[in-house]
Amino acid sequence: MMLNQLSYELFRRSIDNAAGLNCRVASVGGAQILDAGIDTRGSLAAGLVLARLCLGDHASVKIHPADPDRLVSDNSVHVQCDHTLAACLGSQYAGWPIQTDDFFAMGSGPMRMFRGREATLKELDLSETGEHAVGVLESDKLPTESVIAMIAEQCGVQPSGVSLAVAPSTSIAGSVQVVARSIETAMHKLHELKFDVRTIVSGTGNSPLPPPAKPGDMVGGIGRTNDAMLYGASVTLWVDTDDEAIEAVAEHVPSRGSKDYGRPFAAIFQDYEYDFYKVDPMLFSPAVVTIHNLRTGRTWIHGQIATDTLRESFLS
Repeated sequence: MMLNQLSYELFRRSIDNAAGLNCRVASVGGAQILDAGIDTRGSLAAGLVLARLCLGDHASVKIHPADPDRLVSDNSVHVQCDHTLAACLGSQYAGWPIQTDDFFAMGSGPMRMFRGREATLKELDLSETGEHAVGVLESDKLPTESVIAMIAEQCGVQPSGVSLAVAPSTSIAGSVQVVARSIETAMHKLHELKFDVRTIVSGTGNSPLPPPAKPGDMVGGIGRTNDAMLYGASVTLWVDTDDEAIEAVAEHVPSRGSKDYGRPFAAIFQDYEYDFYKVDPMLFSPAVVTIHNLRTGRTWIHGQIATDTLRESFLS
């Protein structure tokens, strides 16, 4: 089934259960909006919904216990996916900068495949068509009518066919959906390293759930959620390819290979004048990556958990 349709069905159920998720429902420009942390507190359950929407509802996302001595959190977000190409790179990757004169947010979710303008989507031949475009926005305000009109036009649907869930990184739900991106970050890094991500069969990812930053502190929220990934996330991938293809990239996948590695992300972000595009793109990847080759039975493990950096980020 198309991921937008799967996500739309989950979105509809979530709208019907908005009160149970501690969310609110809004209508903007003909589109339906699930507010999971702007004019409401949201919830852990809402965060799991947003994470599943980002993944096209094509993966399992759960909150598991974690080792606080190692991960500086007693909760982690665990993702299991057997459709990694479409769910992670086609849907979850925040590859759409959604911007108008009165709004900006990074857009995720299967609606990106309706739009189809990103280089990664074109390279991997990831596209969909249909009547319902579903997405997730990381923002501290609701989208405006101009945003809805732009999304509808670029996705080739009516404004009434746009369904969006929104939460800031400082909210409970926003924190959950961001740190559920562990597999996606590993896959995106592998794609940047010219590894054939179509050979990835399955993946699991586990990332500590950080404490939310205070309301309005977007840099703090972005910092803690990124640190959870860069210094605390572990990803395991099952692939079917030649050993030589894995050997060429495996040690370069974890975040520690970046020149910007080692400090909390908020400090790095500040040094680059809060411009994501100035940060070394090789930084955005999990702390530890394990790759199992189904073809040969060999395993590669690279990276390390940086407990001290997590503690500096989460407890400061």
